[in-house]
Amino acid sequence: PRVAAVRDRLHLLALEVYARLPTRARRRVVRTIAPSYTVGAISVVERADDEVLLVRQVYRRHWGIPGGLVQRGEDTADALRRELLEEIGLVVDLIGEPAVVVDAEAQRVDVVYRARPAAGVDPEAIAPASPEIAEVRWFPRTELPDLQEETVQAFLALSRAAVSDL
Repeated sequence: PRVAAVRDRLHLLALEVYARLPTRARRRVVRTIAPSYTVGAISVVERADDEVLLVRQVYRRHWGIPGGLVQRGEDTADALRRELLEEIGLVVDLIGEPAVVVDAEAQRVDVVYRARPAAGVDPEAIAPASPEIAEVRWFPRTELPDLQEETVQAFLALSRAAVSDL
């Protein structure tokens, strides 16, 4: 337990330093420890009443959808499930096929899934489970807060995919 607490404090300190870096410096840090493109798995988690789950990360100003980086050799769906469990303690069922967002400037590819809390999961009990996450909340789609650009792109990609399925 003490080792985990120290590790979490160091992780949070590193994130606080990272948050103070200019965007270009952040990208440079990521580029030196990642392949030429980073790949993320992110998800719009929906509740039965059509509210969506958003997270506020300690190193970002605006709200975003949960997820994270895919590890080398890891399947994107497995990465998403791992990240959701690690960051907010949530087990989900994935819905349909994912959409993909490629951000050439940021050299990032996001695989965007739709998901819902798995059977037996209390949607109201979801809370931060990682030092990365400051807050977790459900929002009606008509009352979304200021969103991260990646989240806006993810919503658009899922909307385009839904229209092309018709």
